[in-house]
Amino acid sequence: MSWNWSSHGLPFLPGYTFRDTTKSAFHRPQTLDYRNGYALPRRPAVGIGRDPLLSEELIQQELRELGAELPDLTYGSSDKDLTEDFIPAHVALDKKVLRFYAYFQEDILHSPEEMYRVRPVVIYYYLEDDSMCIIEPEVENSGIPQGKRIKRQRLPKNDLGECYTWKDLNLGMDLEVYGVKYHVTQCDVFTKEFMESEGIVLNDPELMPEDPYSKLRKKPQSCFTTPSESDCMHQFLTMDRKVLRFFALWDDSDCLYGDTKPVTIQYYLVDDTVEVREVHEPNSGRDPFPILMRRQRLAKTFKPVTFPSCVLEVTKHEVDEYYSPKDFQVGQTMTLLGRRFLLYDCDNFTKEYFQRYHPDIEMKPSEVPKKADTQQGQRKKEIPPHNGFGSLEDTLQNCLHLIPTPPKKNVLKMLENDHKVLRYSAMLDSPNPEDEGRRFILSYFLSNDMISIFEKPSRNSGIIGGKFLEKTRIPKPNSTVENPEFYSPADFAIGATVEVFSHRFVLTDADQYVLKHLEANSSQIPSSTLESLRQKLGLETERIHTGDLQDS
Repeated sequence: MSWNWSSHGLPFLPGYTFRDTTKSAFHRPQTLDYRNGYALPRRPAVGIGRDPLLSEELIQQELRELGAELPDLTYGSSDKDLTEDFIPAHVALDKKVLRFYAYFQEDILHSPEEMYRVRPVVIYYYLEDDSMCIIEPEVENSGIPQGKRIKRQRLPKNDLGECYTWKDLNLGMDLEVYGVKYHVTQCDVFTKEFMESEGIVLNDPELMPEDPYSKLRKKPQSCFTTPSESDCMHQFLTMDRKVLRFFALWDDSDCLYGDTKPVTIQYYLVDDTVEVREVHEPNSGRDPFPILMRRQRLAKTFKPVTFPSCVLEVTKHEVDEYYSPKDFQVGQTMTLLGRRFLLYDCDNFTKEYFQRYHPDIEMKPSEVPKKADTQQGQRKKEIPPHNGFGSLEDTLQNCLHLIPTPPKKNVLKMLENDHKVLRYSAMLDSPNPEDEGRRFILSYFLSNDMISIFEKPSRNSGIIGGKFLEKTRIPKPNSTVENPEFYSPADFAIGATVEVFSHRFVLTDADQYVLKHLEANSSQIPSSTLESLRQKLGLETERIHTGDLQDS
């Protein structure tokens, strides 16, 4: 329990104060409190948390303030809240901007046609922080850097450090900023209502003066000669950025390895030039050169020349007539610099242009001949026969890729059928009497469909036994590189003949694992192959059992 020394009348002097030994919280009290989202100074509560020396004085002061106040109502209660919500200025004036329209005069030196120019601007005044910015509207093809002249900031009013406020702005005044005088002429509706609500009477609005140079440009220039149809300036002003686009086929089949190629013919109306662009197709094997014929004026007819020419360039004095838009008609074949082009279609702008200026010419698109009907489309790529090196897949990879890649392998099949081998007994079918009696073992590897042949050694035969053929895939007779067919277990029936690189082998027997494996996959094996194996292996089984009984 702490002892309140102030209640016993001790003076609040050095040496008369005592530390509260029971105090455990030494934090600094907060001086701000948040009300309705705004930080306001905290009012200390009466009694608790208040300095004991000042509590009685504060209580007396509050009583005096309450006694001095006069009630507004004698009877009843007021629904109106006596305390108004405090709203900061940056919240109340947020996004409220005053907009004034003004102009300034720019002096033009060393020009006999004009003395000054009138350049309109827009002045924005932000009530939130009394900042201003001046923006000049951009005019197309003016040649003058326009846009934001002064970025948002507080503009200085004089040399004393004062800045412009909204009270200093009015219509008909001159606003001098950084040595430039802006004459304010008008404002918008919100600005007018705001200024009148604050008690400021605005002057009468003024009209924006017209720029003398712009007024001069609007006047038609005096012309002393009758303009002709071949006026280059008139053609440039009216036909600039207007292009006629035709879709055509370039017939180059007369040349070696020639073909019909799609192109785009562009006719520029601004200077009557023609450009031919080749349409690049993906995986066509051609270099992507887009421009087939550079942009130039193409001569249609030449003047007769009586002397030989030593240069290839053609001047305008030698040309009698150039190509014009009416010479490009859809559905006809035209010759440009010795090349034949079939025009089969055009874009929508070109159709509208011909309907307006050349209504007698019908721009009806024609059908495009299919590439399959051409001579190039009828040619079929032939794959050369097997050269004897490697397998058939290796020869095919040499034809498909410049740098051959190894054929893809079925990894799942290799993992499932690893160490699974089908073994057959075979004998060589040869017209030579020396090959009679030679016995072989043909092994078929299920993991990679390869075949190896091993010859059994025979005494006094004069032929050394051993490996006759290494592991390799054996193609069937008359098998091509494009569609190779290889031997499979379905072809190995008892009594069947297997041709291996011009050697013929006749299968005579097989082991029990062959029959077991083929019966497990009977849906992929012909019934004749299974029946031949069952008959052969069934008889062998009976012979083995009969021999065992006789021996017993």
